[in-house]
Amino acid sequence: MSLFDKFEKNAALYNELSEAGRNPFTVQMDRMLGPTRAIVKGKEIVLAGTNNYLGLTFSEEAVAAAQRAIAEQGTGTTGSRFANGTYAGHRALESELAAFLGYGHCVVFSTGYQANLGAIAALAAPGKDVILIDADCHACIYDGCQLSGAETVRFRHNSPEDLDKRLARLAGDGKGKLVCIEGMYSMFGDVAPVGEFADVTKKHGAFLFLDEAHSFGVFGAGGRGVAEQDGAIEKVDFYSGTFSKSLASIGGFVASNHRELEYLRFSSRPYMFTASPSPANIAAASAALHYISSDPSLRERLWANARRVHAAFTQLGFEICAPVSPVIAVKLPDKETAFAAWNFLIENGVYVNLAIPPGTPNATSILRLSVSAAHSDEDLDIVIDVYGEMAHAFAKARVSAPVQ
Repeated sequence: MSLFDKFEKNAALYNELSEAGRNPFTVQMDRMLGPTRAIVKGKEIVLAGTNNYLGLTFSEEAVAAAQRAIAEQGTGTTGSRFANGTYAGHRALESELAAFLGYGHCVVFSTGYQANLGAIAALAAPGKDVILIDADCHACIYDGCQLSGAETVRFRHNSPEDLDKRLARLAGDGKGKLVCIEGMYSMFGDVAPVGEFADVTKKHGAFLFLDEAHSFGVFGAGGRGVAEQDGAIEKVDFYSGTFSKSLASIGGFVASNHRELEYLRFSSRPYMFTASPSPANIAAASAALHYISSDPSLRERLWANARRVHAAFTQLGFEICAPVSPVIAVKLPDKETAFAAWNFLIENGVYVNLAIPPGTPNATSILRLSVSAAHSDEDLDIVIDVYGEMAHAFAKARVSAPVQ
């Protein structure tokens, strides 16, 4: 038996994709032209799969802030938050995020993945706690559950009723309960009923952990996510987010009104043993947060773009996995059709994400598009036109005839 035997199944799929066309998991951006355009293999491509929801990666404020931070503080911290890696900027951003969300405490991590991994693993313990997790949660949440060693129970996706039943079965066992959900789910773009989940969680004396990675800056009147939109932000015990979407940087955070959140600083291994975010990353995220909190026009533009694309794809006859949101996922009948359609799109100047089993809910194959506030009308014209050509080239991709 070889150490490499475990890779054979994934390697077979990877090689199959490479042999059948351009591999979607090896795309290289040779040169970035802006938040929505890049050069790929010598050709200009419209980027419609980047999660750059507010398009702030090229904003003058974020770029200038990152440049100043490098000039004044260097390119990296060379240490973890627990050791020498906490700078004044890290603490300042924690205070800014806490104030923006209306929480008393916030801890910044090196990535969004590590924020969930580190917080969940530290909050729950084997033999003492139970984690209840939405079936469609992101891999980092599942990994946090595994690292914690606590008993993990899955409940049906976006079903407060199923959560209620499972919590009721666990009543009286003397264990702490942590419920993990997301605001907007990254694959399909569907949104959780956060308020209902919060009520069920409180009913059973459990704690609610909400990941707003893809919804922070996007949902709610102030950009505070689905929890704000549902009027439930004060009911959330632990609120996590990432810098790599709307905050135009790299990093992550967990915020809470529980002062015990501060215990993560000496209890969370991904916090204690990973180099801290660079000064440039912190400065860029801080600049983006200021933009989000002071200017709602980007959110308005984002939602206008999302409505336009969703309506156009519906007219073209595609099956869309969720109502209007910044993530617009088109369902395909099988991975072969999805792969061929993805190749068609990029050959015609549009980059989106291909997602196939086992990385998708319900073994679904999708073409996943993420809309940006930075997408111009010309960008969206190109995207819609190319999807229109795809609708005619791949009849199997449609569930209804295009509206003439």
